[in-house]
Amino acid sequence: MDPTEFSDIQKTAKDLLRMTFRSHSKLLMTGAAGGLGQAMRPRLQQNCDVLRLSDISPMAAAQTGEEVVPADLSDFEAVKALVAGCEAIVHFGGVSTEQAWAPILQANIIGAYNLYEAARLHGVKRVIFASSNHVMGFYRQSDVVDALSPPRPDGFYGLSKAFGEDISRLYFDRYGIETACVRIGSSFPEPRDRRMLATWLSYDDLHRLITACLTTPVLGHSIIYGTSDNSVSWYDNHLAKHIGYRPLDSSDVFREAVYARTPEPDLTDPAVLYQGGGFVKIGPL
Repeated sequence: MDPTEFSDIQKTAKDLLRMTFRSHSKLLMTGAAGGLGQAMRPRLQQNCDVLRLSDISPMAAAQTGEEVVPADLSDFEAVKALVAGCEAIVHFGGVSTEQAWAPILQANIIGAYNLYEAARLHGVKRVIFASSNHVMGFYRQSDVVDALSPPRPDGFYGLSKAFGEDISRLYFDRYGIETACVRIGSSFPEPRDRRMLATWLSYDDLHRLITACLTTPVLGHSIIYGTSDNSVSWYDNHLAKHIGYRPLDSSDVFREAVYARTPEPDLTDPAVLYQGGGFVKIGPL
C-alpha cells in the first residue's frame, strides 16, 4: 500500500473516532464554572439538544442550546430542581482540591448524596461522575492499578471521591442508575511536570471519554482511569473495555520539553514516590 494512502486511512479512522452525536435531549453538567467545566461546555453541546449548566460560581450567560441554572450542591431542594427534566448528568461539581474537611463534606459528600437522590426521584439512569486519581494516591509510582485495586486516598479530597464512587455503586445496585466513575488524572492543555507525563488527559480525550460513557449501550457501574494514550502509565483500563474509550492524544510529544524545564526527581520525596504527587504531603488544613 502506498504510504500516502495508508496515512489517509489512518486520518479517516481518527476522524471517525472524533465524531460524536446528539445522544440526549437534555444533559446536565455541574461544575460548569470550573476549569474542566469551561473546557467541556462547548464540546458537550455536540452531545445533546440542550445543555443545562450549573455551579455556585458565576458562569457565562446561556448561549443557544444552553440553560444556566446556579445551584448549591449541599441544598437538596435546589439540586432536585436542577436535575428535573435531564436524561443524564456529567458531574464535575464540588471541591476539586485538598481543603479543610468542612467544605469537602458539604460539596462532595452531602452534594453527592443530593445528586444521586435527585437522580433517583427524577428517573435519571446515567451519571458520569468525575472521580479522581487521588482516590489511589498512596499507591507508589512503581505500581500499576486497575478498577479492582482497593482505594488508597491521599487526603480528604481523595476520600470524598472514594465516597462518591461508593454511593454511586449503592444507587446502581439498588436503583439501577448506571455510573461511570472517571478517575481523572491531570487534565490541562499540556503536562506541567514529569508526574503528568503519566497522568495527563487532554481536553479532547476527556470529551471522547465522556462521549463513550454517555453512548455505550450498557455502562453498568464502571471505574475507568481518565488519561490520554501516554507511554508511561500507572493505570490499567482492561476492565473498562465495554465503555469503548480510545484516546487519541499522548503526553509523549511533550516529554522532551518537560524534561528540559524540570529537575531530576528526588527519590526521597513522597511527591515523587507516590501517585498522588504533592497531595500526599498536604498537612491538616
